[in-house]
Amino acid sequence: MTEYLLRFIAGGMIVSAFAILGDMLRPKSFAGLLGAAPSVALVTLGIAVVQHGPSYAAAESWTMIYGAVALGCYSVVVCHLLMRSRLPALPATIAALAAWLAIAFGLLAGFGGAA
Repeated sequence: MTEYLLRFIAGGMIVSAFAILGDMLRPKSFAGLLGAAPSVALVTLGIAVVQHGPSYAAAESWTMIYGAVALGCYSVVVCHLLMRSRLPALPATIAALAAWLAIAFGLLAGFGGAA
């Protein structure tokens, strides 16, 4: 129960700090980028270091990087399907999900991940 409380408090503080930083930057669209994902990742890695040690947290950080790369590729595929193929949003996102999963699991299988 204390782990959940720690995640709640630390996560809330870091999300707030990133939200303030995002609000200060121009253009305002950066606020969404800095809102949740980086702050939640930092809290998760901090808790992983405390509970399992730095080597475990390093492996976890690599899996986060693989997921971020896969998400970037997913976004490019969705944009191409929407703009060039003129697919509606739902079919484009569902079709691109296969690319996201293939890239994420391919990176994980190729380079390794969490120990």
